[in-house]
Amino acid sequence: MKNVDEIAALLVQQRKKLGIEQKDMYMLIGMKQQQYQRIEAGSDIKLSTLLRILEGLDLELSIVPNTRKVTHSSIDNVPDNQNEHKKSKSELEDDSDDLGFWFNSGDDA
Repeated sequence: MKNVDEIAALLVQQRKKLGIEQKDMYMLIGMKQQQYQRIEAGSDIKLSTLLRILEGLDLELSIVPNTRKVTHSSIDNVPDNQNEHKKSKSELEDDSDDLGFWFNSGDDA
């Protein structure tokens, strides 16, 4: 989906597929016909409202990476758990020579 109009068109298509009129949305999700009509016309809506409509129309929201912007290799490099970020004891000892830089920087003056 690229914009609100595409989402609105999908909502219209699904509502008609289910045989539901706009006026029936009040009984289905508690939304007045005029309000729902504006949404199908492409009016901007809150996420919570969209989720309520999707539930009423037996749809669900999915968020996926835009494959044109995110490569598979960048996704593969994302760690599965936080423990992979922790350094081993030997890796931490390697950083000990940096302590002089941070804590003894005033001794040179």
